[in-house]
Amino acid sequence: MKLGYAYDDTFLLHDTGTFHPESPQRLEAILDRLHKTSYFKDMQWIKPNKLPFELIESVHNQRHRERFSHIQGKRGSFDGDTPYSESSFDAAILAAGSGVDLVNKIRSDEIESGIALVRPPGHHAETGRSMGFCLLNNIAITATHLLAQGVEKVYILDWDVHHGNGTQEIFYESDKVYFTSLHQYPYYPGTGSAQERGKGRGQNFTLNIPLPMGSGDKEYLHYFQETVIPSLLEFQPEYVLISAGFDGHKRDPLAGMNLSTNAFAEFTRLVLSATKQIGAKTVSFLEGGYDLDALAESVEAHIAVLAG
Repeated sequence: MKLGYAYDDTFLLHDTGTFHPESPQRLEAILDRLHKTSYFKDMQWIKPNKLPFELIESVHNQRHRERFSHIQGKRGSFDGDTPYSESSFDAAILAAGSGVDLVNKIRSDEIESGIALVRPPGHHAETGRSMGFCLLNNIAITATHLLAQGVEKVYILDWDVHHGNGTQEIFYESDKVYFTSLHQYPYYPGTGSAQERGKGRGQNFTLNIPLPMGSGDKEYLHYFQETVIPSLLEFQPEYVLISAGFDGHKRDPLAGMNLSTNAFAEFTRLVLSATKQIGAKTVSFLEGGYDLDALAESVEAHIAVLAG
């Protein structure tokens, strides 16, 4: 199975400061680990293109686009969690372009599936603001691009330990994008209760699975088998996009979940088994994960299954 990965060294230049958990070392640890595997040389490197500005317009409003444009070549912060540096604008445009490039390569049969090894991450960025380490909503931009290309249905699965508030907000009234999130609750950013199910046309196209602190493999796998996979099979999407955060790992310093490294391989197996049944394509987007060793191991576990 030909797996493509999008990566650019510019991602390492997004400087969040000395003590910020979302550091360039995260990607370095992942790539060091992947270089030691037998299959990495068979994966196809895709050098991402900068996202055209009109694709940002498809997801983010004018106020946000203006604020984002003004960070080019500057240092500052959107909020206490979300700093930017001189190269952050370029890194964010490339991160958001990575998913678009991966799905374009899938659509032209150059690869079968993909993973965007990017930073800054994306799933907290809302229509009107950057927050939670995220500048642009990478996965939402890719989903919107697919819909514009004539794809009828996209399923977004978010297993990051934090609720993907931005992705939910962007597609809350859509019946073309089904959004599912499993996350520690209550926790940052405070959204993601089971009562949040979508609105208008999007009613029942949002599925939140809030989990108590300390949940581990058993609890997650129960919900994957009983709730997530059935919802995916019923929706019958053409694409499954994964907000692959690895901060639910038991060694992660930012959260309180108890997942093993192998859990991420199991999640991936279950998703791929479902996508095979319905003929859907899969693209993953790196989101969180802040213990460098646990992150690198978990990404490798995920990619090993994606790469077959």
